[in-house]
This record gives sequence, structure tokens and C-alpha cells, in this order.
Amino acid sequence: MEQSQKLTVWNRLKMPTPRFFRRVRAIGAALGALGVVLTTTPVVLPALVITIGSYLILAGSVAAAISSVAVEPEGSALPQPTDPLRNHQR
Repeated sequence: MEQSQKLTVWNRLKMPTPRFFRRVRAIGAALGALGVVLTTTPVVLPALVITIGSYLILAGSVAAAISSVAVEPEGSALPQPTDPLRNHQR
């Protein structure tokens, strides 16, 4: 894959994700889930625990989102863009 080609977010999501970033995505999802559990417990928790839970949700969701768009340097080839005007027959 050439560096000069620009990738859209949609293309990045369809391309293979490196092994390291798959692990980061899983850890981020787990941190987010832990944060949700801490912030939505039916028992009264100290404000510090609730604050930590909200930060876990934020950090986990950001880590999962960013790692989802990481691509392998030599991943599958980019799909060729289609030009509707070029393919139109007159």
C-alpha cells in the first residue's frame, strides 16, 4: 500500500487490524464496561469511585475507537474509487 493514497474511515474499518491494536480494542472495551458498572451500581458509592468510573468509560471508549481504525501497513489493497460520471454510458 502506498503512503500517498488517502484512506477514509470507512476503508480503514474494513481493512485488517494489527494484532496489538485488536488487544488494545479489547482492553479498552473491558475498561469501558468496568466504568459503566462502577457508575451505574444501585448502591451508594463514594464520589471518587464514580469519577474514576466515568474516566474509565472515557478512556476505554477512546482506546477502542482509535484502535479500530489502525490498519496493517501491508494490509489488503485499497478498493478502487468509483466515479459515477466516468461509468455513465451516454
